Amino acid sequence: MIEFLTANFVPLMFAGLLFFLLSGIPVAFGLAATGLLFGFLGMELGLFGSNLFQALPLRVFGIMQNDTLLAIPFFTFMGIILERSGMAEDLLETVGQVFGPVRGGLAIAVVLVGALLAATTGVVAAAVISMGLISLPIMLRYGYNRVIATGTITASGTLAQAIPPSLVLIVMADQLGRSVGDMYAGALIPGLMLVGLYLVFIALVAIFKPSWAPALPPEARIYREDNGSSGHRSLLVLLLICGAAGYAWSRVHGQIINPMVERSGPAPGDEVFIMSMTVASLLALMIALLTKVLRLNLLSKLAQQVTFVLIPPLVLIFLVLGTIFLGVATPTEGGAMGAVGALVMALARKRLSLPTMKQALDSTARLSCFVLFILIGSTVFSFTFNAADGHIWVEHLFDKLPGGALGFLIVVNLLVFVLGMFIDFFEIAFIVIPILAPVADKMGIDLIWFGVIIAMNLQTSFLTPPFGFALFYLRSVAAKNDYVDRVTNKLIPAVTTAQIYKGSIAFIILQLIMVAMIIAFPGLVFDNLQKGEELSSEEVMQQLQMPQDGEEPAPEEGQSEEEQMPAPEDEAPAEEDPMKALEDAANKANEGTKP
Repeated sequence: MIEFLTANFVPLMFAGLLFFLLSGIPVAFGLAATGLLFGFLGMELGLFGSNLFQALPLRVFGIMQNDTLLAIPFFTFMGIILERSGMAEDLLETVGQVFGPVRGGLAIAVVLVGALLAATTGVVAAAVISMGLISLPIMLRYGYNRVIATGTITASGTLAQAIPPSLVLIVMADQLGRSVGDMYAGALIPGLMLVGLYLVFIALVAIFKPSWAPALPPEARIYREDNGSSGHRSLLVLLLICGAAGYAWSRVHGQIINPMVERSGPAPGDEVFIMSMTVASLLALMIALLTKVLRLNLLSKLAQQVTFVLIPPLVLIFLVLGTIFLGVATPTEGGAMGAVGALVMALARKRLSLPTMKQALDSTARLSCFVLFILIGSTVFSFTFNAADGHIWVEHLFDKLPGGALGFLIVVNLLVFVLGMFIDFFEIAFIVIPILAPVADKMGIDLIWFGVIIAMNLQTSFLTPPFGFALFYLRSVAAKNDYVDRVTNKLIPAVTTAQIYKGSIAFIILQLIMVAMIIAFPGLVFDNLQKGEELSSEEVMQQLQMPQDGEEPAPEEGQSEEEQMPAPEDEAPAEEDPMKALEDAANKANEGTKP
């Protein structure tokens, strides 16, 4: 029995963890219980010393002092304040009016607002519930296919996991031991490309199945000019002017910013994109403010509404990400700035009250404690797991896979995809990633690339049955019974659970396509990372203070000026044995250190 336990200690440890997870106790306590139980069992079996958990209190204090994790409550508080201030309602109404006249316009609006909410709130539940309450009745009212409508809402809500600033990316960076800023930079283009995939899919549905995604009827368009026009032309002109300003900034960005940050190389593409968008957004806001204050009548009602509703959260996003990408602020400081900006926006909307503050602080504290307790539990688990050489067992488990690194990535993504059907993304990040990251690192896989791939895969955990949380969030607010629409007075059938589940299938496939694209084209991640300055061999030698062939060595510290002077040619010493010279130098160094 003892031999069996000793030989199969790590597999039994995984079985014990599975037992605790299936028993229904909280994951944090299940992790800690598994680690403690098998730790004490290993001590009894003689596998570990009695001091196995001696350093555990220091590790727990280290977790509590981790500055990176401090970004989680800041970004959570920022998102909750913006969500409570009614930003989602205003955005959905305004963006819906912009794209409503085209087929599929409401679905396009949902995707774009979902991306914007992802970059501000970062909370899947808030995004899905808000869009489910506001957009779903409107989409059903005007004849949208139910599968397309529900799938668009649930998938758009999950964008909060892939688009920076994302809580998943913060946790992934912490678990992988990498910079949060690099993780944000690596995930920016893949996240935006996923939004583009959603939009292309909706456009194809609108082209080939126009009855599934009809346009808004004229009577549903609320922003009209006195002459009856929709105001889209004014909005297009404003967009072109601001786009030109953003492009102009992108051409001179390096000349302006590089001297400020003391950088000699070219600016990263993500930094240029974010700052160009910031300049364009600020210009649009200034034009709208001048038009309103001076009553210049330069913009249509629709253009003004879009500017005042859309630009403030955009500016907040770009400033937060821009300062992080520029290196002016850490992610924690950027999150703090975002939280302050959210409070200012809520005050400007006159929607900040004491109950709202209490709810936001309570939700932030709950989520932060949830994350930290899981991290503490996973630390206890890792103590025993690493002491039992579990990482070596896992490495041997994967090193025989065909295909090398590619085979490893495929198997890991299949594992994460299946686990996402049953457990939360935080639990996957804290349980699976610390086990797989050392194997990926040893196989030469860049951990930033690995983290972005897994983060994109974790999005599917919100959409995959049976425990897709986004599906449950939409089910909680979708109509469970037939009802009479208050605008059209038509009977609208209830939304069934099967329709919600079917709606997620197409978007799960799109997410998996994006995962495959990141694996196939690593440049989508690497091209956004700021590369260190490459040094020539002469510069490397100079930094290491090592003489090259034909050069005199640098003088040692503590030598007098006479000793530093080169010997005359006629007094040049005879050629010495290199080993003898090395020994004499070591003896001299030892004599110089004696008291």
